[in-house]
Amino acid sequence: MTGAGHISRLLQAIGRATHLLAVPNDNPVLTAAQYEAFSKQVPLLYFILATNMISLSWTHQGSAPNMLVIYFPAVLTLLFTLRSALWLRGRKLQRTPAQAYRQLRSTNILSFPIAVVCTGWSVSLLPYGNAYQNAHVAFFMAITVIGCIFCLMHLRSAALIVTVTVNLPFLVVMCLSGEPTFIATGINVMLVTMAMIMILLSHYRDFRQLHESRQVLLIQQEALQEQNKAMQALSDENLRLANLDSLTMLANRRSFFQMLDTAFFRASADGQRLVVGVIDLDGFKPVNDMYGHAAGDKVLIEIAARLSTLSTPDLSVYRLGGDEFGLLLKGDGGSDVMGLGQVVCDRIAERINIGSGMVQVTGSVGFAIYPDVGSTGQEIYELADYALYTAKRTHRAGAVIFNAVQASELNRQKVVEEALVAADLDKELSLVYQPITCLGTRRCIGFEALARWQSPHIGRVSPSEFIPVAEHNGRITMMTRLLLGQALAVAREWPDDVYLSFNLSPHDLTSPECTLRIVAIVLKSGFDPRRINFEITETAVMHDFEQASASIQMLRELGCGIALDDFGTGYSSLNHVHKLPLTKIKIDGSFVRDIHTRRTSFKIVKSVLALCAEMELNAIVEGVETEEELRILEGLGVEAVQGYYFGKPMAAIDTFALVPEGHVRAAAS
Repeated sequence: MTGAGHISRLLQAIGRATHLLAVPNDNPVLTAAQYEAFSKQVPLLYFILATNMISLSWTHQGSAPNMLVIYFPAVLTLLFTLRSALWLRGRKLQRTPAQAYRQLRSTNILSFPIAVVCTGWSVSLLPYGNAYQNAHVAFFMAITVIGCIFCLMHLRSAALIVTVTVNLPFLVVMCLSGEPTFIATGINVMLVTMAMIMILLSHYRDFRQLHESRQVLLIQQEALQEQNKAMQALSDENLRLANLDSLTMLANRRSFFQMLDTAFFRASADGQRLVVGVIDLDGFKPVNDMYGHAAGDKVLIEIAARLSTLSTPDLSVYRLGGDEFGLLLKGDGGSDVMGLGQVVCDRIAERINIGSGMVQVTGSVGFAIYPDVGSTGQEIYELADYALYTAKRTHRAGAVIFNAVQASELNRQKVVEEALVAADLDKELSLVYQPITCLGTRRCIGFEALARWQSPHIGRVSPSEFIPVAEHNGRITMMTRLLLGQALAVAREWPDDVYLSFNLSPHDLTSPECTLRIVAIVLKSGFDPRRINFEITETAVMHDFEQASASIQMLRELGCGIALDDFGTGYSSLNHVHKLPLTKIKIDGSFVRDIHTRRTSFKIVKSVLALCAEMELNAIVEGVETEEELRILEGLGVEAVQGYYFGKPMAAIDTFALVPEGHVRAAAS
């Protein structure tokens, strides 16, 4: 039992010694503070070692070998310098407690070999010097260990390791020298360092207690702050929910306009820039139609998450509703607006995993910049929205900044809208007809009716101007019914084998009522519905695919044909071809232009023709203007074309020159 007790006490003593020589890691906050304080002393520690070593080497020049007084000190000095540089650089980095502990532990481990090397080197110089030089060696060892203890006061374990590693050999060497002065020096240094170690331990204990007390105080303060925050959070929660979009967790439309007013007030007062951006997703509606609203919600959440990564103190992101998002960019951060727009478009265009598959949508962005344009926050938003409209029309999946050209377009749009509201449509609207020709017989097989407007106030207005305005102000359905009646009256005089092609607006397919009115006009006209070909674009079905599909099916049951116009320029053409009851596809003229020199256009047209043949759909190629284009299309097996090569849009009376039988019928009637 007595032997076991001795062993137990010995193990306990070894454990205490091991604890003293190890870096503590029981308090992460203390470890971080210990590292911060210690990192300021390490360069000084290496400076003491290097300068003392250089000094001792200097005094032993000529007495000791060059290896001991030149090469070896040079290598150590270089290592000390590199270590100092690493510590100086590390002081600028933010260290976690774990990183701080690893750094302190590595230093603790290095302290022993460094102490051994320095002690061994200094002792190796004793045989080569005179009494003064030997005294310098003793001075070097004494002053170095004292300086190291001071520098290592925040790393207790390393200080103890250095003290033991240096002092014991130093005392032994001094005693073995037999010189009373050296023996006294060794004992003196030993006693002084022991006293310093006691001071160091006391300092370290005080340092630890100070930080523990500070932690307790911080915890108490944090608890009090948490109570205050909890009370504040309860009062802020309702306000937060009122300004937050529950699906994407972005600030909502209400918050956007509140912040817009505030930001505009500050920008106008301080003379700073304010950028307003409006984002709209392209191709989002087909995702909803194909995969359901749950998939659409996943897309919106993912897009919101991507846009949120762009948020900075100057840039904030909002969900305005549906698939529309808003941006507010304040101050000098708006210097590269187009760059920001490109980043936004690139982030949106990345593929999205919705669980049942991968989908892709794109985004268009419109920007307006104050003070370049706008006099109120609301006006800047409206101009940004118009820039978005321009982007979707001409720069899909791109960004547009509101500029002078758009300002002119917007003013023109307002003029057109005012004139359209005041117009007598029965008198001012008319139709022209462009022939559709069979390539095999070079005979006209149909006409496409195209709307024209001659205003008594602003003159002739292009369809590209007045049709979007009419769609915006709700007059387009009335115009469709009026023009369809005119077209049917003319087409009634054509031969039975010549058909009428008539364009429908997206608004004409938005409800059963609108479609039934079109059906009623056709039945009232007495014109054979099988000779009518209604043309629709992808935008006509993207807004509400189910309703548009039902309206198209109603027209097909009447006997009318349905052609998908501008095929290849949209985002989900193949899906629409697959799901809609189509009879024809019109290949957009942009693929025909220079088809004899553009290999890509040739391949696209060839592929679409193959698709039409596979799905038993007729194909009409638009935009044929030259003999070269016609020759290529004939080689591809195209049966029907439309373009200036065979005829420009013409008045109703001129159509009879292409269909003599119709002219005779008109004369007889």
